[in-house]
Amino acid sequence: VGSRPRPHPTASGLVEMGAHWIHGPSPGNPVFRLATHYGLLGPEAAREENQRAEAGGHPPLPCITYGSSGGPLRPSAVSEARDLFDTLLASTRTFRGSEELPAPSVGQYLREEIARRVPSLGGGEEGARQLQLAVLATCLKLECCISGTHSMDLVALEPFGEYVSLPGLDCTFPGGYSSLSDRMLSALSEDIVLLNKAVRTIQWQGSFHEEGDKDRDFPVRVECEDGDTFLADHVIVTIPLGFLKEHHQDFFQPPLPKQKAEAIRRLGFGTNNKIFLEFEKPFWEPQQQLLEVVWEDESPLEEPSVDLEANWFKKLIGFVVLQPPEQHGHVLCGFIAGKESEYMETLSDAELLRTMTRVLRTLTGNPHLPAPRSVLRSRWHSAPYTRGSYSYVAVGSSGDDIDMLAQPLPEDPKDSRPLQLLFAGEATHRTFYSTTHGALLSGWREAERLNQLFQAPSPA
Repeated sequence: VGSRPRPHPTASGLVEMGAHWIHGPSPGNPVFRLATHYGLLGPEAAREENQRAEAGGHPPLPCITYGSSGGPLRPSAVSEARDLFDTLLASTRTFRGSEELPAPSVGQYLREEIARRVPSLGGGEEGARQLQLAVLATCLKLECCISGTHSMDLVALEPFGEYVSLPGLDCTFPGGYSSLSDRMLSALSEDIVLLNKAVRTIQWQGSFHEEGDKDRDFPVRVECEDGDTFLADHVIVTIPLGFLKEHHQDFFQPPLPKQKAEAIRRLGFGTNNKIFLEFEKPFWEPQQQLLEVVWEDESPLEEPSVDLEANWFKKLIGFVVLQPPEQHGHVLCGFIAGKESEYMETLSDAELLRTMTRVLRTLTGNPHLPAPRSVLRSRWHSAPYTRGSYSYVAVGSSGDDIDMLAQPLPEDPKDSRPLQLLFAGEATHRTFYSTTHGALLSGWREAERLNQLFQAPSPA
């Protein structure tokens, strides 16, 4: 229940394989409201000043930045580059609704703006300039994680400003994200939810009958992989966009209308994975909650290496320290997006552990840093029913495609059997796509659509 907020038990506690934070925990966020109602959050999240803070979707954690030369980088150099990136990123949102764009994608626009400023970076000193370019490259990788894309060159510039970041300092569930869905589920009787019932096809626009009942006619038939079938007047489809991209032609019978199929094709859906490393003892200071990674020979103005085997780990943006250590132990959670993230899924645990140990020894400059005692990672691209993490508005698509994906079927609202297929999930929310609160709101939207239908007066 709630397939992508997925906790995983470990020896020292729970880790979140999917959704991690409540993004924008404030009254406008339905996940936050429900979590508060059920008493599932810590006291910090309830503070009004935390709810009013504008974080812009970036958790403002106490941070140390390690460079590939070994050891921490000078904070002033890092913050100067990050401030520039934040300014440029904010300017990408000003092109919403523009007919003339400086570039088709967010990535191309940011690189062109960075290129214009190269002469002044680092005060004109070559070493400082190169370091700031390397930090800017890391900032771009972070945006890839946030957008769930391989490259910001794939993210369309014009609709980028439609995405809405809610106020509030991002917070986590002390009892795991699933504590919310567990509480919601507890209000239902045990026989009302069936799990592990993989669906093979959804047949709609049909005329199906229960065995022995020729009088009751159903327009929809759901067939499961195990052969079980369910007849319905209405089905709400919350399948991830990644699965739809690969299977919608065969999954729906008859196939989806051309406009909806085209929207599925145009919208973006990428991978953002986590790598959890558990240590016997922390090598970081107690106040440090984010260990950022900068490869000092990189630049956003140069094409990254396509040799995934040799360089996949350079897409890693850093590690969040899971809090509190009394609950989690000494665990780092790394984030990595894109093709490199998908390559990481193919490695064995031993290969991954060796690579992560080598990376951390390089970054800290300590060749004797103890290896993590265990490793765990998500594999969202390999997961057959998701095939990635979450959606973004790709070059060639727009928010109109999100709205088209959300439109129920049949298309004719005057059809005698309306709302046979309804569509929900994060990829169907125009301003909160990629988020759990967007997914929740989309489900409420479709439930309300059915409420309105049931409450409508019968035609005379």
